[in-house]
Order: sequence, then structure tokens, then C-alpha cells
Amino acid sequence: MAVRTFHAPLIEATDGLALVALSTSRPEVVRAERPQLEVEATPEALLARDDIDLIIIATPNETHAPLASAALAAGKHVVVDKPFTVTLEEGEALTRQAEQAGRVLAVFHNRRFDADFLTLAELINDGTLGRIAHLESHFDRFRPTVPNRWREQALPGSGLWYDLGPHLLDQALCLFGEPNAIQLTRRAQREGAVTDDFFHAVLDYAHHPRHPGLVVELHASALTAAPTARFAAHGTRGSYVVFGLDPQEDCLKAGDWPSRDPQERQARQWGRDARPGMLTVLEADPDGAEGEQVLVGGTHQGRDGDYPAWYAGLRDCIRGQGGNPTSPHEALRVMKWLEAGIASEG
Repeated sequence: MAVRTFHAPLIEATDGLALVALSTSRPEVVRAERPQLEVEATPEALLARDDIDLIIIATPNETHAPLASAALAAGKHVVVDKPFTVTLEEGEALTRQAEQAGRVLAVFHNRRFDADFLTLAELINDGTLGRIAHLESHFDRFRPTVPNRWREQALPGSGLWYDLGPHLLDQALCLFGEPNAIQLTRRAQREGAVTDDFFHAVLDYAHHPRHPGLVVELHASALTAAPTARFAAHGTRGSYVVFGLDPQEDCLKAGDWPSRDPQERQARQWGRDARPGMLTVLEADPDGAEGEQVLVGGTHQGRDGDYPAWYAGLRDCIRGQGGNPTSPHEALRVMKWLEAGIASEG
């Protein structure tokens, strides 16, 4: 799913990149949907090709480390789907290997480019909300039946904490840096579930230099039928709340892919988020005495989403023209707190 939904259309939307071959356990699907692509029988055959510079690893989580290591050893640049690896130790070893090989190693944290997250970051960074006291970050869905897929099996790195936790942790770390502590609760709540399908993590930022006392809650559930806030941020000058999920994934699944031409993407409004958030902030009271303020609320149309920016950034990084869109050191922070959350369960 990750290649079909995300990587293939986003690579094809990036000038300077071309998807030429795949190694997959479902070659018949690739040949039916993308007959122009070559299909190699094994990952080893893919790595042996001299015409390939970049390898994308979008496989079950426990295979990320060995496949990425083999790709680096073959002299390739590497993108690893999230989570980076199953353990922090594996991620550290890959980071050292990439540095020694002089290859670009990046982890696909595309939700840094969600429209609602970009909007939230802007409101926090420009001081609109003041000092942030509390942030809730939810990724809730209603999937009451356990599907037959590897993420739902009792395998290393399976379950919702390793599936959606990396996204929510990465976003929190981008906004606020590393917390002082984390407390995680996981459950397997659906009938027949053998991995966690619910998690709630509390990140303690008691000593944050800009937002002292901040509490961040990360939450995901497979049994949430009613709408919940994707983000709810509350600060000393106001609040921002937005419901639903960024539309880019649904567009990609539906075959509405971004163009290679940024101007055409803009004209089509690809990445435009039709969900206005609710922004309530203190403003000067026009009818009050000087210095008096009142709360003013209303809809807030935020930033556009921009998943194509991730691969454009990777291309520039490989060319030596820009930074890594998600460096392995940033991904290691996510792994550190994934493991710290599990350790907090006792």
C-alpha cells in the first residue's frame, strides 16, 4: 500500500526522479497497474542494478534494518518508510553505516507536510496562541474488524504504536523538541486483535524553555466512530481546533495525483484542505477601555498540504543542494521515544 499510495505517485511528481523498477511479493499487481515498471524477483536483484541510485524500503517493519543495510552496502541512497527500524539500536547502526558510506539515508515522515500540522506549527511559532499549555493530537479511525495484514499480526514492530505513533511523535518533536518524560498506555480492544489497536501517550514538557508546563497528549484508536479533533491546541492567548484528517492521502488513493509542475499543482489546488479549523484568540476590545481584550472566535483557513515537498527535498539533498527532509538523526529521536513509551508501561 505504501508504494502504491504514497511513494510511486510522489516520486512521479518530482522532477529529477524516475521510478524504474520494483521488487515485490505481488508482481501481478504491479504489472497490471504499472506495466512500464520492471519487476525484479528479489531485493538482491534490485540492489545489483547499476542504473538505480535510490532504494525505497516500504516493507514490514522488521525487515527495514536488514534491507536498508544491504542497500547502503550496495552504494545506494536509501529511503525507509516509518518507523525507521524496530529498535533504536538498529537505527543507530544504519545511521553510522550511511555516514561511513557517504550515502543519503532518509525516513519517510510525510505528515510533516499535512495541511493541519503546517497550520498548527505556524500558529505556535508566530505566537498567535501564546505560550502553549496543552496540545492534543489524535489519529482516530473506525475499523472494528481486524484485517488480515502484517501490521495486525504478532510481529516485531507491529501494532498501532509502531504504525501511527511515529507520525504523532515526529510532529510533537518538530514542534517542541524532546520531552522530559513519556507515559504510554496501549490496548488491544477489538475482538481477535493480537496487537495494540489503541494508544494514549502523555508527553511531559514541564521544563520547556518557551512553553513551561506544557502537556502533549498523543492518541490513536481503531474504535472511534464519532468525529474527534485531529489537533486541539490551547495557549495563553487562544486555542486552535481542527477536525478530520488531511486530504492528501485520500487524493492519492483515488488516483488524484499531483503534477510535476508546481504551478499546475497550485492551479488545481492540490493539497488544499477544505477543513477550516476553529481559531479563538484574544484581541483588543473595540468597545472597551484601552488595553482590554476579548476572545474572538471563527473559522481559520490554514496552509495547504504539500507531500510533494518531501521528495523534492530528498532530490535536492542527494544533489548536495539542500538538507535531508527527515534525517536519520531526527528519526532516531522518534525511535528513542517509541521505546521510552513502551518502557514506561512497566
